[in-house]
Amino acid sequence: MSYTLSDFDYDLPDDFIAQEPAHPRDHARLLIYNRATGKISDDYFYNLLEYLPEETTLVVNNSKVEKCRLLFDDGDKEVFILEAVNNRTVRAMIRPGKKFKKGRTVQLSDEISAEVLDIDEEGIRTLEMNPVLNDPVYDKYKHTPFPPYIEQNEELSEEYQTIYAKDMGSKAAPTAGLHFTDELWDKITGTNIQQAEVTLHVGLGTFAPVKADKIENHTMHSEWFEIEEGVANQLNQAEHITAVGTTSVRVLETSLERHGAFTSTKTETDIFIRPGFEFQGTDALITNFHLPKSTLLMLVAAFTGFEEMKKIYQHAIDEGYRFYSFGDAMLIL
Repeated sequence: MSYTLSDFDYDLPDDFIAQEPAHPRDHARLLIYNRATGKISDDYFYNLLEYLPEETTLVVNNSKVEKCRLLFDDGDKEVFILEAVNNRTVRAMIRPGKKFKKGRTVQLSDEISAEVLDIDEEGIRTLEMNPVLNDPVYDKYKHTPFPPYIEQNEELSEEYQTIYAKDMGSKAAPTAGLHFTDELWDKITGTNIQQAEVTLHVGLGTFAPVKADKIENHTMHSEWFEIEEGVANQLNQAEHITAVGTTSVRVLETSLERHGAFTSTKTETDIFIRPGFEFQGTDALITNFHLPKSTLLMLVAAFTGFEEMKKIYQHAIDEGYRFYSFGDAMLIL
Protein backbone atom coordinates (compact mmCIF):
# COMPACT_ATOMS: atom_id res chain seq x y z
CA MET A 1 0.00 0.00 0.00
CA SER A 2 1.20 3.49 -0.84
CA TYR A 3 0.97 6.12 1.90
CA THR A 4 0.84 9.88 1.63
CA LEU A 5 2.33 12.33 4.09
CA SER A 6 -1.09 13.32 5.39
CA ASP A 7 -1.68 9.71 6.50
CA PHE A 8 0.86 10.35 9.26
CA ASP A 9 -0.68 13.56 10.54
CA TYR A 10 -2.48 13.86 13.85
CA ASP A 11 -3.66 16.65 16.13
CA LEU A 12 -1.86 17.22 19.42
CA PRO A 13 -2.64 20.00 21.90
CA ASP A 14 0.42 22.12 22.68
CA ASP A 15 0.23 21.32 26.38
CA PHE A 16 0.94 17.65 25.60
CA ILE A 17 4.48 18.60 24.46
CA ALA A 18 6.87 17.97 27.36
CA GLN A 19 9.18 20.91 28.11
CA GLU A 20 11.32 18.95 30.56
CA PRO A 21 11.76 15.29 31.48
CA ALA A 22 10.09 13.47 34.32
CA HIS A 23 12.00 13.57 37.61
CA PRO A 24 13.52 11.07 38.17
CA ARG A 25 13.69 10.30 34.48
CA ASP A 26 12.53 6.70 34.90
CA HIS A 27 9.26 8.02 36.36
CA ALA A 28 8.10 8.78 32.83
CA ARG A 29 4.98 6.85 31.88
CA LEU A 30 5.33 3.71 29.78
CA LEU A 31 2.78 2.48 27.25
CA ILE A 32 3.17 -1.23 26.48
CA TYR A 33 1.82 -2.57 23.21
CA ASN A 34 1.79 -6.29 22.49
CA ARG A 35 1.77 -6.91 18.73
CA ALA A 36 0.64 -10.50 19.13
CA THR A 37 -2.49 -9.68 21.12
CA GLY A 38 -3.08 -6.02 20.23
CA LYS A 39 -3.32 -5.22 23.95
CA ILE A 40 -2.30 -1.80 25.29
CA SER A 41 -1.18 -1.44 28.92
CA ASP A 42 -0.13 1.61 30.93
CA ASP A 43 2.66 1.71 33.51
CA TYR A 44 5.83 3.61 34.40
CA PHE A 45 9.30 3.28 32.91
CA TYR A 46 10.85 2.18 36.21
CA ASN A 47 8.83 -1.03 35.84
CA LEU A 48 10.38 -1.79 32.45
CA LEU A 49 11.89 -5.06 33.68
CA GLU A 50 8.43 -6.46 34.30
CA TYR A 51 7.79 -6.42 30.55
CA LEU A 52 11.13 -7.11 28.86
CA PRO A 53 11.71 -10.73 27.78
CA GLU A 54 14.26 -12.32 30.10
CA GLU A 55 16.55 -13.37 27.24
CA THR A 56 16.58 -10.06 25.39
CA THR A 57 19.61 -7.94 24.52
CA LEU A 58 19.05 -4.20 24.93
CA VAL A 59 20.72 -2.27 22.12
CA VAL A 60 21.35 1.41 22.87
CA ASN A 61 22.82 4.29 20.87
CA ASN A 62 25.70 5.79 22.87
CA SER A 63 26.11 8.91 20.73
CA LYS A 64 26.52 12.14 22.69
CA VAL A 65 24.84 15.42 21.76
CA GLU A 66 27.26 18.20 20.91
CA LYS A 67 26.58 21.88 21.49
CA CYS A 68 26.33 22.63 17.79
CA ARG A 69 23.84 25.49 18.00
CA LEU A 70 25.56 28.90 17.88
CA LEU A 71 23.29 31.78 18.92
CA PHE A 72 24.16 35.45 18.46
CA ASP A 73 22.37 38.76 19.10
CA ASP A 74 20.16 37.27 21.81
CA GLY A 75 19.17 34.46 19.46
CA ASP A 76 18.29 36.65 16.47
CA LYS A 77 21.09 35.02 14.46
CA GLU A 78 21.71 31.29 14.49
CA VAL A 79 24.29 28.96 12.96
CA PHE A 80 23.32 25.32 13.53
CA ILE A 81 26.42 23.31 12.57
CA LEU A 82 25.51 20.06 10.83
CA GLU A 83 29.04 19.12 9.82
CA ALA A 84 32.52 20.48 10.35
CA VAL A 85 34.28 19.90 7.03
CA ASN A 86 37.53 21.10 8.60
CA ASN A 87 38.54 23.44 11.40
CA ARG A 88 37.24 26.48 9.54
CA THR A 89 34.56 25.26 7.11
CA VAL A 90 31.11 24.04 8.19
CA ARG A 91 27.80 23.01 6.69
CA ALA A 92 25.05 24.67 8.66
CA MET A 93 21.41 25.61 8.90
CA ILE A 94 21.17 29.35 9.50
CA ARG A 95 18.71 32.01 10.55
CA PRO A 96 17.68 34.48 9.17
CA GLY A 97 18.26 33.23 5.63
CA LYS A 98 18.15 36.65 3.97
CA LYS A 99 21.36 37.71 5.74
CA PHE A 100 23.33 34.66 4.58
CA LYS A 101 23.50 35.15 0.81
CA LYS A 102 26.20 33.46 -1.25
CA GLY A 103 29.42 35.48 -1.30
CA ARG A 104 28.44 37.60 1.69
CA THR A 105 30.43 37.77 4.93
CA VAL A 106 28.14 37.97 7.95
CA GLN A 107 29.40 39.52 11.18
CA LEU A 108 27.98 37.24 13.87
CA SER A 109 29.60 39.01 16.83
CA ASP A 110 32.51 41.37 17.47
CA GLU A 111 34.87 38.39 17.31
CA ILE A 112 33.22 35.97 14.85
CA SER A 113 32.29 36.21 11.19
CA ALA A 114 31.13 33.72 8.55
CA GLU A 115 31.59 33.89 4.77
CA VAL A 116 28.87 32.11 2.78
CA LEU A 117 30.69 29.90 0.26
CA ASP A 118 27.72 27.96 -1.06
CA ILE A 119 23.99 27.31 -0.61
CA ASP A 120 22.57 23.90 -1.50
CA GLU A 121 19.08 23.10 -2.79
CA GLU A 122 17.75 22.66 0.75
CA GLY A 123 19.13 26.00 1.92
CA ILE A 124 22.02 24.52 3.89
CA ARG A 125 24.97 26.90 3.83
CA THR A 126 28.65 26.10 3.52
CA LEU A 127 30.37 28.68 5.69
CA GLU A 128 33.98 29.64 6.26
CA MET A 129 34.23 30.62 9.91
CA ASN A 130 36.63 33.16 11.32
CA PRO A 131 38.34 32.46 13.70
CA VAL A 132 38.89 28.68 13.54
CA LEU A 133 36.31 26.49 15.26
CA ASN A 134 38.47 25.42 18.20
CA ASP A 135 39.00 29.02 19.29
CA PRO A 136 37.57 29.42 22.84
CA VAL A 137 35.77 32.58 21.73
CA TYR A 138 32.95 30.30 20.47
CA ASP A 139 32.25 28.80 23.88
CA LYS A 140 29.87 31.48 25.13
CA TYR A 141 27.77 31.17 21.97
CA LYS A 142 27.39 27.37 22.04
CA HIS A 143 24.01 25.99 23.01
CA THR A 144 22.39 22.58 23.28
CA PRO A 145 20.40 21.83 20.09
CA PHE A 146 17.00 21.39 21.69
CA PRO A 147 14.22 20.83 19.15
CA PRO A 148 12.21 23.94 18.23
CA TYR A 149 9.22 22.82 20.29
CA ILE A 150 11.34 22.89 23.49
CA GLU A 151 12.24 26.28 24.93
CA GLN A 152 16.01 26.89 24.94
CA ASN A 153 17.13 26.25 28.52
CA GLU A 154 20.77 25.39 29.15
CA GLU A 155 19.90 24.26 32.66
CA LEU A 156 18.42 21.18 30.97
CA SER A 157 21.56 20.50 28.93
CA GLU A 158 22.61 17.40 30.90
CA GLU A 159 19.03 16.15 30.88
CA TYR A 160 19.34 15.97 27.08
CA GLN A 161 22.09 13.32 27.31
CA THR A 162 21.64 9.63 27.99
CA ILE A 163 23.48 8.16 30.98
CA TYR A 164 25.58 6.00 28.63
CA ALA A 165 26.45 8.76 26.11
CA LYS A 166 30.12 8.54 25.11
CA ASP A 167 30.87 9.39 21.50
CA MET A 168 30.28 13.08 20.69
CA GLY A 169 28.61 13.76 17.38
CA SER A 170 24.78 13.93 17.53
CA LYS A 171 22.76 17.00 16.57
CA ALA A 172 19.78 15.71 18.56
CA ALA A 173 19.44 13.24 21.41
CA PRO A 174 18.55 9.57 20.85
CA THR A 175 15.61 10.32 23.10
CA ALA A 176 14.28 6.84 23.91
CA GLY A 177 17.37 6.36 26.08
CA LEU A 178 16.70 9.48 28.14
CA HIS A 179 14.37 7.49 30.41
CA PHE A 180 17.13 5.33 31.86
CA THR A 181 18.60 6.27 35.23
CA ASP A 182 21.78 4.88 36.75
CA GLU A 183 19.65 2.97 39.25
CA LEU A 184 17.50 1.33 36.58
CA TRP A 185 20.54 0.57 34.41
CA ASP A 186 22.27 -1.11 37.37
CA LYS A 187 19.13 -3.12 38.06
CA ILE A 188 19.06 -4.33 34.45
CA THR A 189 22.75 -5.23 34.68
CA GLY A 190 21.91 -7.53 37.57
CA THR A 191 19.59 -9.65 35.39
CA ASN A 192 20.06 -12.02 32.46
CA ILE A 193 19.33 -9.17 30.08
CA GLN A 194 22.42 -8.18 28.12
CA GLN A 195 23.30 -4.66 27.05
CA ALA A 196 24.99 -3.71 23.79
CA GLU A 197 26.08 -0.28 22.58
CA VAL A 198 26.14 0.94 19.00
CA THR A 199 26.78 4.48 17.77
CA LEU A 200 24.72 6.50 15.32
CA HIS A 201 25.30 10.24 15.20
CA VAL A 202 21.85 11.75 14.91
CA GLY A 203 21.60 14.29 12.11
CA LEU A 204 19.25 15.36 9.37
CA GLY A 205 18.49 11.75 8.50
CA THR A 206 16.56 11.44 11.74
CA PHE A 207 14.93 14.84 12.15
CA ALA A 208 14.64 16.44 8.69
CA PRO A 209 11.00 17.00 7.71
CA VAL A 210 9.40 14.94 4.97
CA LYS A 211 8.35 17.15 2.07
CA ALA A 212 7.29 14.58 -0.52
CA ASP A 213 3.55 13.87 -0.59
CA LYS A 214 4.16 10.23 -1.50
CA ILE A 215 6.41 9.13 1.32
CA GLU A 216 8.36 6.65 -0.83
CA ASN A 217 9.72 9.69 -2.71
CA HIS A 218 11.41 11.02 0.42
CA THR A 219 15.20 10.76 0.42
CA MET A 220 16.88 10.27 3.78
CA HIS A 221 20.09 12.09 4.64
CA SER A 222 23.00 9.83 5.52
CA GLU A 223 24.09 9.42 9.13
CA TRP A 224 27.36 7.93 10.37
CA PHE A 225 27.22 4.80 12.51
CA GLU A 226 29.52 2.19 14.03
CA ILE A 227 29.20 -1.37 15.27
CA GLU A 228 32.27 -2.66 17.07
CA GLU A 229 33.44 -6.23 16.48
CA GLY A 230 32.60 -7.46 19.98
CA VAL A 231 29.12 -5.98 19.74
CA ALA A 232 28.56 -7.57 16.31
CA ASN A 233 29.48 -10.97 17.75
CA GLN A 234 27.21 -10.39 20.73
CA LEU A 235 24.27 -9.46 18.52
CA ASN A 236 24.76 -12.44 16.21
CA GLN A 237 24.41 -14.71 19.24
CA ALA A 238 21.43 -12.86 20.75
CA GLU A 239 18.19 -14.80 21.13
CA HIS A 240 16.03 -11.64 21.18
CA ILE A 241 16.85 -7.98 20.55
CA THR A 242 15.14 -4.93 22.03
CA ALA A 243 16.21 -1.75 20.25
CA VAL A 244 16.25 1.37 22.39
CA GLY A 245 15.20 4.08 19.97
CA THR A 246 14.67 4.39 16.26
CA THR A 247 18.35 5.20 15.69
CA SER A 248 19.36 1.82 17.13
CA VAL A 249 16.82 0.19 14.82
CA ARG A 250 18.39 1.91 11.83
CA VAL A 251 21.83 0.56 12.77
CA LEU A 252 20.57 -2.98 13.28
CA GLU A 253 18.49 -3.15 10.13
CA THR A 254 21.17 -1.52 7.96
CA SER A 255 23.75 -4.09 9.03
CA LEU A 256 21.50 -7.04 8.29
CA GLU A 257 20.21 -5.59 5.03
CA ARG A 258 23.74 -5.08 3.72
CA HIS A 259 25.56 -8.09 5.14
CA GLY A 260 22.99 -10.66 6.22
CA ALA A 261 24.55 -10.63 9.69
CA PHE A 262 25.66 -8.10 12.25
CA THR A 263 29.06 -6.93 11.06
CA SER A 264 31.76 -4.70 12.52
CA THR A 265 31.65 -1.49 10.52
CA LYS A 266 32.10 2.28 10.44
CA THR A 267 30.01 3.71 7.64
CA GLU A 268 26.87 5.70 6.83
CA THR A 269 23.23 4.77 6.43
CA ASP A 270 20.32 6.42 4.65
CA ILE A 271 17.88 3.61 5.34
CA PHE A 272 14.24 4.74 5.27
CA ILE A 273 12.03 2.40 7.30
CA ARG A 274 8.35 2.83 6.51
CA PRO A 275 5.25 0.58 6.34
CA GLY A 276 6.00 -2.51 4.29
CA PHE A 277 9.55 -2.82 5.61
CA GLU A 278 10.50 -6.32 6.78
CA PHE A 279 12.43 -6.19 10.05
CA GLN A 280 15.25 -8.69 10.43
CA GLY A 281 17.06 -7.64 13.59
CA THR A 282 14.51 -5.93 15.84
CA ASP A 283 12.22 -8.03 18.02
CA ALA A 284 11.02 -5.28 20.37
CA LEU A 285 11.31 -1.50 20.44
CA ILE A 286 11.48 1.18 23.13
CA THR A 287 10.65 4.58 21.70
CA ASN A 288 9.07 7.95 22.43
CA PHE A 289 5.98 9.53 20.90
CA HIS A 290 7.04 11.22 17.68
CA LEU A 291 6.06 14.27 15.67
CA PRO A 292 3.33 14.06 13.04
CA LYS A 293 4.54 13.43 9.48
CA SER A 294 8.01 12.38 10.69
CA THR A 295 10.14 9.48 9.48
CA LEU A 296 10.27 8.33 13.10
CA LEU A 297 6.50 7.91 13.19
CA MET A 298 6.68 6.04 9.89
CA LEU A 299 9.24 3.65 11.37
CA VAL A 300 6.94 2.96 14.32
CA ALA A 301 4.05 2.35 11.91
CA ALA A 302 6.23 -0.12 10.02
CA PHE A 303 6.90 -2.00 13.26
CA THR A 304 3.37 -2.03 14.68
CA GLY A 305 1.28 -1.81 11.51
CA PHE A 306 -0.27 1.45 10.30
CA GLU A 307 -3.72 1.08 11.88
CA GLU A 308 -2.19 -0.18 15.10
CA MET A 309 0.07 2.90 15.27
CA LYS A 310 -2.97 5.14 14.95
CA LYS A 311 -4.71 3.21 17.74
CA ILE A 312 -1.66 3.48 20.03
CA TYR A 313 -1.30 7.21 19.48
CA GLN A 314 -4.99 7.85 20.06
CA HIS A 315 -4.76 5.91 23.31
CA ALA A 316 -1.73 7.97 24.37
CA ILE A 317 -3.57 11.23 23.65
CA ASP A 318 -6.73 10.05 25.40
CA GLU A 319 -4.68 9.05 28.47
CA GLY A 320 -2.71 12.30 28.61
CA TYR A 321 0.75 10.99 27.81
CA ARG A 322 3.54 13.54 27.38
CA PHE A 323 4.94 13.72 23.84
CA TYR A 324 8.23 14.17 21.98
CA SER A 325 11.84 14.37 23.20
CA PHE A 326 11.26 14.90 26.93
CA GLY A 327 7.97 13.01 26.92
CA ASP A 328 6.87 9.53 27.90
CA ALA A 329 7.85 6.19 26.35
CA MET A 330 6.34 3.13 24.78
CA LEU A 331 7.52 -0.47 24.62
CA ILE A 332 6.40 -2.41 21.56
CA LEU A 333 6.67 -6.17 22.03
